[in-house]
Amino acid sequence: MKFDICVVGLGYIGLPTASIFAARGKRVYGLEVNPRVVATINGGDIHIVEPDLDVLVRAAVQSGNLVAGTIPVEAETFIIAVPTPFQHASGDPVPDLSYVESASRSIAGKVAPSSLVILESTSPVGTTEKVKEWVDGERARLGLPATPGAHYVHCPERILPGQMLKEIVTNDRLCGGLTPAAAERARDLYRVFCNGEIHTTDARTAEMVKLTENSSRDVQIAFANELSLICDRLGISVWEVIRLANRHPRVKILQPGPGVGGHCIAVDPWFIVHSAPDLAQLIRTARQVNDQKPAWVVDRVKGLASRLKEPVVACLGLAFKADVDDLRESPSVQIAEALAHLPGVSLLVDEPNVNELPVPLRKANVRKVAAAEAIAGADVVVLLVNHRQYLSLDRDLLRDKVVIDTRGIWS
Repeated sequence: MKFDICVVGLGYIGLPTASIFAARGKRVYGLEVNPRVVATINGGDIHIVEPDLDVLVRAAVQSGNLVAGTIPVEAETFIIAVPTPFQHASGDPVPDLSYVESASRSIAGKVAPSSLVILESTSPVGTTEKVKEWVDGERARLGLPATPGAHYVHCPERILPGQMLKEIVTNDRLCGGLTPAAAERARDLYRVFCNGEIHTTDARTAEMVKLTENSSRDVQIAFANELSLICDRLGISVWEVIRLANRHPRVKILQPGPGVGGHCIAVDPWFIVHSAPDLAQLIRTARQVNDQKPAWVVDRVKGLASRLKEPVVACLGLAFKADVDDLRESPSVQIAEALAHLPGVSLLVDEPNVNELPVPLRKANVRKVAAAEAIAGADVVVLLVNHRQYLSLDRDLLRDKVVIDTRGIWS
């Protein structure tokens, strides 16, 4: 059976993409290396937290339009949606494209002369060209003929965890092809579900646009985070400063936090820095400001806890943003792990969107408890994520507690 679409990687981007195409009548095959994820999806269930995604996946599977598996299949279109993390080197972090390369080589034997190959993964400039090189190289290694007519496109996602199913439909889309014909073909495909405008360009521009979007956010957050450090030293409420400064008609300062996490904003700026390290001075500095914020939070907790005998610290939230289960690059996890190893400190952690704590915290014998229990047993309460459960928390629980509110929801 030849499928309309093969989505490589069924994670936070691949699964919503696969399921919405299937919901619009496309025959979709999800290629996934994790057998447990394959079994979960084929059972009509999901392995990530995202509002209403379970309903969409269940309907897509029951209709027969969505099937998951671990073996590559033939398809008219291949969509690569795998992670693009970075590696920590001696200097600045460098992009890790091993997942994209592995995905490209895995489908190479199924790519036909008329295939459309789409890279959705956010990637450094030039990666779409590398996908073509990896596919062509793998086909040559397998003794298969070249496919000069295949189309290669970069179509970065622009969706926010917690609002994926809404934004995947309503947000504008970008299709950057190695050729104009490739971009147009991808545009026609995404018209199946995308109600936003679909813009076509070349692949390198599309890659740079996505990196620019996330780097812009990172720079703006860095300003807010740096401002929070200065205000703390001067004994001023940063929340009040930002609230009043934003009354200016041309000022819109973002909110500070314990750092910046997730697979996009915390990663993508390094891709730009790597491509032009001598020029990306502001982008590098912003990334460093945000990367250093978790250590500042830890130092504040240490300073307050040192005044207490055998202090108990409660950390509320581990996800990189509110109301999701995504712990990737989360500053909250980094903070909790550092606190777990402070001598004489006992740590309680609540993260309502995951069933168990990350391995380093479990190895440190950190207890996962509900928020109210964590607060009741703690001397110091550290709010790290503004989950909706914490917004409505009874403030009387915080009475007589030392509180560090990194999100400003109780300030």
